[in-house]
Amino acid sequence: MTTAYAPIAGLHHVTAISGPAQENLDFYTRMIKTRLVKQTVNFDAPEMYHLYYGAQNATPGSVLTFFNSETRARGQAGAGATQAFAYAVAPDELAQWHSTLGGTRTSRFGAGVLSLTDPHGQAFEMVADPQAGAWGEFHSVTLWVADPDPTAEILTEVFGYSFAGEERGTDGTRTRYTLPGDAPGRVVDLWRADAPVKARPGPGTIHHVAFRARDAAHQQALREALLARGETVTEVKDRQYFKAIYFREPAGILFEIATDGPGFDVDEPMSTLGQSLKLPPQHEARRAELESRLPPLDLHHS
Repeated sequence: MTTAYAPIAGLHHVTAISGPAQENLDFYTRMIKTRLVKQTVNFDAPEMYHLYYGAQNATPGSVLTFFNSETRARGQAGAGATQAFAYAVAPDELAQWHSTLGGTRTSRFGAGVLSLTDPHGQAFEMVADPQAGAWGEFHSVTLWVADPDPTAEILTEVFGYSFAGEERGTDGTRTRYTLPGDAPGRVVDLWRADAPVKARPGPGTIHHVAFRARDAAHQQALREALLARGETVTEVKDRQYFKAIYFREPAGILFEIATDGPGFDVDEPMSTLGQSLKLPPQHEARRAELESRLPPLDLHHS
């Protein structure tokens, strides 16, 4: 379907739920070697950290964020949730990551895949991609859906993705959709498992997937297109580092559409991103209280 506006520009960020913040920090900076981009709090529950990781230049399409829970029981991926995110890796680097991290090597749509799990149960992947850019940029996300067709309609008729193939696995079917160009996070896979599994939120699960609007006008055009289809979409929300709208696509997965600006260096220099706690303006008056309640973080490895 041809739209009057440009396609989505790829993924903007992925937000997941982790266990203890220090363990999360150590894994994604020491083991995965992404950069701590932002040390802040959950806007809606500021007693909880919201940590951002990404490429060295913190580009949209590389940003992985976590709501860190110190005590919550582990969750479970299932239908109606995002199953995994994947980093793009130069093909000749996949073997080294396998040697370092372990995991399972397979092939998917003709490309090597390394499937892994982080310390709190979050499934993630590394996909061999000749177009891989800076380390930390995404290749794709996998959405777990009981019926892929309604989700596929959003991807193709609103976001501008195109069908790119289907593969049958031992326990389900994967359908791939891609965007034109070479932007990071240009691939979305829809996974339909043979056996029903009910999703349960908690550490080890993905909270939402954010897609990248080219600018505020593009974001508004996408919002209007979604409203015209009968989707329930929020007003634009100021998330300090970007502007965002949210809706649940037909399978129940929370989607966000975010702008690039103002950017992650709006409140601290690019050279020292993530080195100090940054609070949204509405919570700044509570700084002393929040700093006393949040567990201290040791940044010596980041």
